[in-house]
Amino acid sequence: MLALIAGRGTLPAQIVEAQVNAGAARPFVCALMGNLPAGVTPDLTFRIEHLGSLLLRLGKEGVTDVCLCGAIDRPEIDPAALDRETLPLAPLFQHALAKGDDGALRVVMQIFEQTGFTIRAANELVADLTQPAGVPTKAQPQPRHRRDAILGQQIIAEMGAADVGQACVIRDGVVLAREDDAGTDAMLAQFHEVYEAPYGDGDPLSAAVEWLAETVTAWIREAQDARQAPKAAPGAVLFKAPKPDQDRRADLPTIGPATAMHAAEGGFDGIIIEAGGVMVLDLPRVVAILDAMNMFLWIRDPQSEDTA
Repeated sequence: MLALIAGRGTLPAQIVEAQVNAGAARPFVCALMGNLPAGVTPDLTFRIEHLGSLLLRLGKEGVTDVCLCGAIDRPEIDPAALDRETLPLAPLFQHALAKGDDGALRVVMQIFEQTGFTIRAANELVADLTQPAGVPTKAQPQPRHRRDAILGQQIIAEMGAADVGQACVIRDGVVLAREDDAGTDAMLAQFHEVYEAPYGDGDPLSAAVEWLAETVTAWIREAQDARQAPKAAPGAVLFKAPKPDQDRRADLPTIGPATAMHAAEGGFDGIIIEAGGVMVLDLPRVVAILDAMNMFLWIRDPQSEDTA
């Protein structure tokens, strides 16, 4: 039986749907408190201070495999809240908190594996989450974007050495922003928060939220309206890739329709991701948004300097 250790976003719901459609049992969904997933009701919500109790519960439920999926904020651990079953894990918690994102995840996965669970990757459970090299959009990257992609790969390697972030914003050989613990959306927000002109009939974030509750058509209409607004970073690209030597069973970088919209709000030329290394949630919708904005999605082979 599969259990999901779920965070925010739609990925946990996609995994549940894929498993049920494949004829497998519905996964047992466990959500970290304060990081509830969208589109699926958790079977239980847990505190990180009660991880030991969660492990026992999973065993009683007959769970054999575990998938860590969805976005979470690094939790603040209250030593006074540790329950009896979790106290023996306290030294590992301290070790994890002293590490970066990937290092902390490795410690968490080690705890699950030592308890006897098999770690499963999200892209192993849902078909086509990662994509092969190519450009599925009408717009194509230009030579300057190819040079920025090479720089982006170097920047992600540098960030990986510090175990912080999986994305950056680049324009004409200049790094405009690097992702930190706040995540990709927070990094992109700085580029559309500077708007002074109106965005369609409302502000950009409100329009994006409204679209997410409506249809692809409404989303594209807002994107087309946004094209008339001032550009915060015209010509920039979002580059996203996993860190070198990252354990790809958890925390693979992800983009989706909201990422495409945020990049459009910033006036970017396009998005560059690593082939096979970045999950794309709802690729058709992402492509529709980018096509409406005359932006490109370049799914790039990291072994080549010129693969579009």
